[in-house]
Amino acid sequence: MSHATTDRRGTPKRLIGAGASLIPEGAVMTREQAATIIDKVKKLSKSDEVIVNIGGGYQADVRFAANQMSTAGGVSNSQMSVLSVIGKKHATAVTNDLSDDSLKRVVEQSETLTRLSPDDPEWLPGLGPQTYLPVSRYFDSTANLSPEDRARAALTALEPARKAGDLQAAGFIVVNAGSNALGNSKGLFAYDRSTNANYTLTVRTSDGTGSGWAGAVHPDWRQLNFASVSNTAIEKARLSRNPVAIEPGRYTVILEPQAVGDLVQLIGGSLAARTADEGRSAFAKQGGGNKIGEKLVDSRVTIISDPQDPQLLGQPFDGQGLPAKRMVWVENGVLKQLAYSRFWAQKQGKEPTPGAGSMKMIGGTTTTEEMIKSTPRGILVTRLWYLRQVDPRTILFTGLTRDGTFLIENGKVTKAIKNFRFNESPLFMLNNIEAIGPAVRLAGTEGGGAIVMPALKVKDFNFTSLSDAV
Repeated sequence: MSHATTDRRGTPKRLIGAGASLIPEGAVMTREQAATIIDKVKKLSKSDEVIVNIGGGYQADVRFAANQMSTAGGVSNSQMSVLSVIGKKHATAVTNDLSDDSLKRVVEQSETLTRLSPDDPEWLPGLGPQTYLPVSRYFDSTANLSPEDRARAALTALEPARKAGDLQAAGFIVVNAGSNALGNSKGLFAYDRSTNANYTLTVRTSDGTGSGWAGAVHPDWRQLNFASVSNTAIEKARLSRNPVAIEPGRYTVILEPQAVGDLVQLIGGSLAARTADEGRSAFAKQGGGNKIGEKLVDSRVTIISDPQDPQLLGQPFDGQGLPAKRMVWVENGVLKQLAYSRFWAQKQGKEPTPGAGSMKMIGGTTTTEEMIKSTPRGILVTRLWYLRQVDPRTILFTGLTRDGTFLIENGKVTKAIKNFRFNESPLFMLNNIEAIGPAVRLAGTEGGGAIVMPALKVKDFNFTSLSDAV
């Protein structure tokens, strides 16, 4: 069985039949198609320099709530930005229409805006041709899914929740297949295509007192264990029913990987060399300069970014076309590198480097169960949410626990407890480590992106007040 639809200009698109892929033909732009469009824009441009970025693809999803399917569908879209440069002036125009008439129009709009713009004293000419690391992050197992595949995955939560009678499941399964291309009039051309499958699930008890959450994400659909995710959220909901209040304070805490990622990921926002050199970040040295080479956290902590790491699989270039590469930010507790933008690298006489677009903390071998058994009294935290910055100089944040917070007594989880507000810095936390678990890929950190983190057992985690929220 085949299906037909049209794009926004009325051009017919053929859809491959059910049981194979339902991605509209041409939704994921090939390298050759992207290069052709970028070449057209370069020929149309009358500016000193032009930079073109094309992204798009197909997203399909299924959403469910109150133990019922609520929505399902798919959307294909594309977007192109054209940045024109005249001297040190630059401006961008954007379109989602890639017809020849639209290309001409968006180039003209970009050039008109550029002439009206002020000079940018920090503007640098675009990069020339670059060499990129090979990263295979497009999987047919994800691209070739049908709606039936997604529905079957959703049933791993819906069927047991319905059968239980006192649980309400709400979840979202979203699958993406897309491409991104970047080119300029200096000869730069970068292309990447990728897939991604993401499953997040919240299960609440019918009496409104218990809530459990779990999630999983990977470019390869086959790597997601939907039944395991569903069972975890269901069990968390059951265990978190009827929580009791305990006093806020400093506790030994076992943070599951999701909670660790919510907090440790925030270090990435402080890794810019410029903010450190200018005295505006946690990595600024008193009296000037930065803290590269200084030991800042526990010697067991190593944090990296690496597009080729099989747990990360990041885009091999950044928004300017700078090649991504393995970056060791912290090694054995020592700050090893900061990210130098092209402008700041030139000013400081350094090589420009990519930022922390993805992040991985190298894991250990202690299981969460072993951490619990070794804890006379402590708190088990599923995840954190609503994180807001308190002090950028120490990366101090406030936020709340959510979806399963439990008391540990004499090496066992004994009861559900009410959620807490906390004030904590990932730097403080990483100096108080007692044990480290295996690192896993995370599905729903507040900051997003490819994040891989271990569970941690830490001492003196600072809970400041109680929260009645479930």
